[in-house]
Amino acid sequence: YEALKELGTGNFGVARLVRDKRTKELVAVKYIERGKKIDENVQREIINHRSLRHPNIIRFKEVCVTPTHLAIVMEYAAGGELFERICTAGRFSEDEARYFFQQLLSGVSYCHSMEICHRDLKLENTLLDGSPTPRVKICDFGYSKSALLHSKPKSTVGTPAYIAPEVLSRKEYDVMHSDA
Repeated sequence: YEALKELGTGNFGVARLVRDKRTKELVAVKYIERGKKIDENVQREIINHRSLRHPNIIRFKEVCVTPTHLAIVMEYAAGGELFERICTAGRFSEDEARYFFQQLLSGVSYCHSMEICHRDLKLENTLLDGSPTPRVKICDFGYSKSALLHSKPKSTVGTPAYIAPEVLSRKEYDVMHSDA
C-alpha cells in the first residue's frame, strides 16, 4: 500500500487514505498502535465488521500487521462524513433527509439481523460514498457487540452527546434498543 493522506484520528488510532500498489484501488486503513491498545475491543471490531456485507456498511477488506501497528483495511468512502454534508448544507430537504435516513435504517437493521449492535451510531460514523447520488456507509465498529459471541453489555460506551439513557444506567441493557 502507498499512503496518500490522513483521513482522521480517533480514540484508538489514525485513519489514512492509501492506494493498493497492485490494483490502484483507494482504500481507508485504520492504524492501531500495537501494544495495550490491541485488546478484546479490537478483536470484537474485526470479528463483527468482517461478518457484515451490506451496501450501507463500509466493507471490511483485510487486517495487516506491521512492526508497529495493526492495520484494518476497509472500503474508502470518498464523500466523507454525513456530519460535514449537513454542516455544509445547513439543512436537508425532507426528501433528502428521508433518503439518507432510510439507508441508515437499512444498515442498522441488517446489523441487528446479524445479531450485531454498533453501540456508537453518530453522524461522524456515517460516511458517504463518492457516487453522484451518495450512499450512506456505516463505519467504525470499535464498540460493537455480537449477541451471539459476547456478554450482555453493561458498560457505558459511545459518544456522550449520542448515548442512549439506558446505557448510562450501568446495568445490563438491550443493545438493539440502544442502537435505535
